[in-house]
Amino acid sequence: MSRVARSDVIPADPSRLRFGTLAHGDLLHGPHESRRALAERVARSGIEHLFVADHVSFHTGFGMDGLIQAALAAPLHPDLGLYVGVYLLALRHPAPVARQLATLSESAPGRLVLGVGVGGEDRHEFEICGVDPRTRGRRTDEYLQVLRGLLSGEPVSFEGEFVRLEDACIRPAPKPPLPIVIGGRSQAALERVARFGDGWLAAWCSPARYASALAEIDARAAQLGRADRPMRHGLQVWVGLDADRRVARERLAAAMHELYRIPFEPFAKYSPSGDAAEVAEALLPYVASGCCDFNIMAVASSTEASIDGVGEIRERIRQALAV
Repeated sequence: MSRVARSDVIPADPSRLRFGTLAHGDLLHGPHESRRALAERVARSGIEHLFVADHVSFHTGFGMDGLIQAALAAPLHPDLGLYVGVYLLALRHPAPVARQLATLSESAPGRLVLGVGVGGEDRHEFEICGVDPRTRGRRTDEYLQVLRGLLSGEPVSFEGEFVRLEDACIRPAPKPPLPIVIGGRSQAALERVARFGDGWLAAWCSPARYASALAEIDARAAQLGRADRPMRHGLQVWVGLDADRRVARERLAAAMHELYRIPFEPFAKYSPSGDAAEVAEALLPYVASGCCDFNIMAVASSTEASIDGVGEIRERIRQALAV
């Protein structure tokens, strides 16, 4: 553990730290017994949750439904949390989404976290769903307001630019209440966190920017008069794992380019590569900046290697924070 220095700033409650690994590939496809065995491996490693992504049709038609994937992952292990990061809410009407979330929460109470983002990396994805990409921010804001109301279990009447409801009700309401975190790097995203979120889910930013963004969110939430300040802040991060840093970086660059169709270089400084100790060392400063949830998309030689690597990253960071 010596390669990861102890942070100069210890979070108020290190026990709030939670680590997740991406549920994809072998964890969601194939024989149920092999999927359960992988989920057991995740739990044994100490990893707290599985997280899933969401796209309807991304670039070449690739995609996955975040809520269906969460439902597939839920029965694999009773103790693993489920984190949707991030859901493209603007592509769906909030009433059926609220019902899906309420149903998921009934079978996995207290295990689900919903991350919401505006997307937009592929405008065509919105167009084929009949959504003008230029409206995605306004839609997301409006849908979040409606979704929050519906998940309370109380009747909701609403008339906005995109949604009209009269006495809509979704019961039973999730118990405990479902955390909703907001993804995105723009100022509009930070405003969205301050207005509607239980926390921020960051990506591709430095620890310094992370800390300053949280300060902005907190100040704006106070200005809005929110008593329940956003506190559940996270980081979604791609990492390459291998004992050979060059191999780790090349493997990571290829995986990110295949998905996003953009050069890797602008994102390399936010996407650490190397063995678990090197990656943990790169992620540790985010804890001091206020991060408590890590969603780690580990690209490794196998699903097993990625699970074990995330588990080791978790252990090294927790050891570095040990008093």
